[in-house]
Amino acid sequence: MPTRGLWATARPVLDVVATMRRDYVLDAFALMVVVGIFHLTVLQGSVSEGVSNAVFTVAVTAYFLTLVTRNVLTAARTPDRRAALLLLTAGLCLWAVGSATLTAQGVSEIAFPAPGEWFFLASYGGIAAFLLMEVPRRGAPTRTVWLEAAVVCAATACLSALLAIPVGRALESGPVAVNTHVVLAVLYPLIDGVLVVLVVGQVLLGQRAWGARTAVLAGGLVLLGAADSSFLLTLSEGTYESAPGLKLAYGLSFALVVGAALVRPPEVQTARTENNRSRVLIAAAAVAMAALVLRPGDNALGAAVTLAGVSTLAAAGWRLVLALREARGAAEALRLSRTDELTGLPNRRAVLQDLERARPDGAPLSLLLLDLDGFKDINDSMGHAVGDRVLVQLADRLRSRLGHQLSISRLGGDEFALVARNDDPLEMTAIGRNVCAVLAEPIIVDGLELTISASVGIAIRGGSVVAASDLLRRADVAMYEAKANRTGAVLYEAAHDNYTRARLRRNEELRRAIREGELSMWYQPQIDAVTQQVVAIEALVRWQHPTEGLLTPAAFLPEARRHGLMPALSVDVSQQVVGQARQWLDEGFNFRVALNCAPPEILGGPVLAWLYQAMSAARLPAHTLLIEVTEDSFLHDPDRARELLFELQDMGVQTAIDDYGTGFSSLSYLRDLPVRELKMDRSFISTMLSDTGSRVIVDTTTKMAHALGLRLVAEGVEDAATAAALVAMDVDLLQGYHFAPPMPAASVGPWVRQWSAASSPAALLLPRAGDTY
Repeated sequence: MPTRGLWATARPVLDVVATMRRDYVLDAFALMVVVGIFHLTVLQGSVSEGVSNAVFTVAVTAYFLTLVTRNVLTAARTPDRRAALLLLTAGLCLWAVGSATLTAQGVSEIAFPAPGEWFFLASYGGIAAFLLMEVPRRGAPTRTVWLEAAVVCAATACLSALLAIPVGRALESGPVAVNTHVVLAVLYPLIDGVLVVLVVGQVLLGQRAWGARTAVLAGGLVLLGAADSSFLLTLSEGTYESAPGLKLAYGLSFALVVGAALVRPPEVQTARTENNRSRVLIAAAAVAMAALVLRPGDNALGAAVTLAGVSTLAAAGWRLVLALREARGAAEALRLSRTDELTGLPNRRAVLQDLERARPDGAPLSLLLLDLDGFKDINDSMGHAVGDRVLVQLADRLRSRLGHQLSISRLGGDEFALVARNDDPLEMTAIGRNVCAVLAEPIIVDGLELTISASVGIAIRGGSVVAASDLLRRADVAMYEAKANRTGAVLYEAAHDNYTRARLRRNEELRRAIREGELSMWYQPQIDAVTQQVVAIEALVRWQHPTEGLLTPAAFLPEARRHGLMPALSVDVSQQVVGQARQWLDEGFNFRVALNCAPPEILGGPVLAWLYQAMSAARLPAHTLLIEVTEDSFLHDPDRARELLFELQDMGVQTAIDDYGTGFSSLSYLRDLPVRELKMDRSFISTMLSDTGSRVIVDTTTKMAHALGLRLVAEGVEDAATAAALVAMDVDLLQGYHFAPPMPAASVGPWVRQWSAASSPAALLLPRAGDTY
């Protein structure tokens, strides 16, 4: 296992090295190693020092020429990194010039610092500029990030000072005096340390990604620092002569730096774990303590060590204080993120997390999803501020009355979730009903007593391991069934899921149908009982489903209304009807086209605005259209309904009351509103021959309508006997399968012409079974 772990750690680094080999950087280093071995084993002592130095100079020149060439080629291919790579190239050139200058002279004849040293010193500027230029420019780091970087830098200074102590003592005891030359010699490893710290600081600041590339780059700089430290010890012996291994170390360090530079840096991952930061701070504090304990006497170096150690501990202490503040802030943020701001109850995130944590234990658990009935009416009529106060009172009531047995959360809006450690269906159903009873107790808001009802869906986890989101979905399915059936509390059953999925599928299919034009209009004629002429056509929407065939409104309008698709559907229908009405007018037909509008769409949607726009675009006379509204329109918003009916009258559009006798049925709106037509509901027409009450209602309604100057339309005329009875009652218009079923728009023109040619007073009473339209 340790070997496998070591290989897993080293594999990314080896991948980067493999990439560098393909770039011929390590090939050049290998060539320099071979030449160096040849120089030491064959040329050393067998040829003059001038020839030997010339051979090594050529090898060094070829090596650095390879590095420079690869850098320049990469810079040419990557414009975004060109400046950084060219700066590194400049540093390499300066180092190569310095090496060539030293190698061209006999090292035994050169005193430190030689002229080449100034090229070496300048080359570090190119390397540092490269490190600064290649990182992306981001927003300003936070105070915490700067502080962590300061801790690491100060700790690095402590470590550098500790390492400099034995070197300084060796220099003092050697033949080289401690002077400006020594300061220059010590400067090299210190600069290397600064470069390493710069890379580490960039990683801590989130400017450089930590990975194999950065590890290789830092490794090259560390190796360069080790080589410079070894060179410093060589100077302490009073000679410029260095071991062959030191030269190879310099070469390998540049191979690693340049090889890493040729690889494009990866994207920075900004997320850093708290554990990594903690390890860095602990290590920095340990280094600072060691520096303070081992510091030299009262000299300049000792003062520097003391300053660096104290600075490190102070920065680490300050960072610890900030960490404690951040921990308290994070704890508070976590609490707030799990708390509903309005009620103080746990929120959706909290209940889902708690349900997920409870999954593995397999303990009994049930979820009750509660939705308030009609809460939107409170918000709309009394304002959201009052609605919020209602929610707060209900939340307090749930917490005080049921908090001992249920965990209560608010999911949002008027939805609450209650979690019980119980999986007995009977007990959970009883708890659900008790929740409804608790909420049904009246509350007083702004002096008004309100009674709130609720629908509760119950999902029991049972013995199976169910995800929190799935348990919530099951409770949601049961809750919507409770709301639809007005049964208070409903227990989830798997059979309900299929129905729910079918509804969702139907919803998506209907969205596509509206978008792709699968809805079409069919039309059913209305016949004048006196003239036997077609005076109106009612528009009826149909859906040509790709697999289920032609669907009537009952198959899809409830789903459209439930999922908020009615506005889009109504606009589509209105545009089709207006266009078709214009076409019939151009063909010489002068009948009205009746269009149904549901209360929510006509009262609050954009349907009428789209209708007016479509009429204007088609230049359709307003009297050509008739809008049918149900009596429910006056229950939803009487004032708004009255306003819209007068608006339609001003526009010249006639209106009719559809399904008359089944809804509001108040005589006052017949007196006060600009209604032109009453459409008797088919339930009265279909039973008038067998039920005296229905016959009386139709007869008296006809007389009342005529007295008020209104037309009366009988819908659902299915046979000749019913038609004859209606004609005898003086009903104005007849509509039903006895005359014609609903037909597509293309069939209307031929049918009307055929009917007009064959119509006679007796035609109304004859069976129409032969009709083919």
